[in-house]
Amino acid sequence: MAPKVVLITGCSSGIGLALAVKLAQDKQRRFKVIATMRNVAKKEKLETAAGAALNKTLEIKQLDVCDEKSIRSCVNSIPQRHIDILINNAGIGLIGPIECQTIEEMKAIMETNFFGVVRMIKEVLPDMKKRRSGHIVVISSVMGLQGIVFNDIYTASKFAIEGFCESLIIQALKFNIFVSLIEPGPVVTEFEMKVYEDAEKADYSQTDPETAEIFTNVYLKNSKAVFSSLGQTPEDVAEHTLKVITTAKPPFRHQTNAIYTPMTALKHADPTGALMTDSPALCLFACFNPCSPFELPHR
Repeated sequence: MAPKVVLITGCSSGIGLALAVKLAQDKQRRFKVIATMRNVAKKEKLETAAGAALNKTLEIKQLDVCDEKSIRSCVNSIPQRHIDILINNAGIGLIGPIECQTIEEMKAIMETNFFGVVRMIKEVLPDMKKRRSGHIVVISSVMGLQGIVFNDIYTASKFAIEGFCESLIIQALKFNIFVSLIEPGPVVTEFEMKVYEDAEKADYSQTDPETAEIFTNVYLKNSKAVFSSLGQTPEDVAEHTLKVITTAKPPFRHQTNAIYTPMTALKHADPTGALMTDSPALCLFACFNPCSPFELPHR
């Protein structure tokens, strides 16, 4: 059986790099990996990690998910435009009080995390429909299931793509095409660390002092603790993704960290949404001022 052609976006580091290497070095040689990145000048790390797989079961190509011409050029360069598995991994982050974020910064998040995925799917879906086979994978997040404080825009981008995929899969199944959302929790990557490093240096004068203090002295500090205790490695997420794409009937949703799996149940257990909002608020503000218990407002 011929190896499956897998196109992965965002492979210069983190999950994308780990996943590209994992599939390219598969002992059963089940995959031909097209590892893409916006800036191929950053390919050295991937080349080194790929080792003997480079230019054999792994090929590096330029692709910018925010540029339709770049996407089409990359897909056209693949023989017969044949892609068995599309893995949408490219993404960017943004955290902090929204008063301190510009609309342009917010648009950039949506351009990459939402429209970038939509552009990729729009390009490959017609070919998959013609062949009546294919698998579309999106590296989403548990933030596609639950809003996390101070991650408003990033969470919005993940909610958007999850809603998009939940709609898309219904028609895709008619054409024997699977859609899967991979939902990691915290993952220790250069991408994540850079987001938090930038947040620690940012200016929060555009928000009120109380909000700035909650963000810097409660959220950021506790986030570091969460990453150090619960954070997965990119290799962990790559292993979970491999299992999903080699399953006979791939799941629509897959959480890579079992600690976060109950979120899917909580999401649908309470129609009012209070389970997903009140508990995090009580927890966060109890940390902020333990001597003055926070009470939920009453209408």
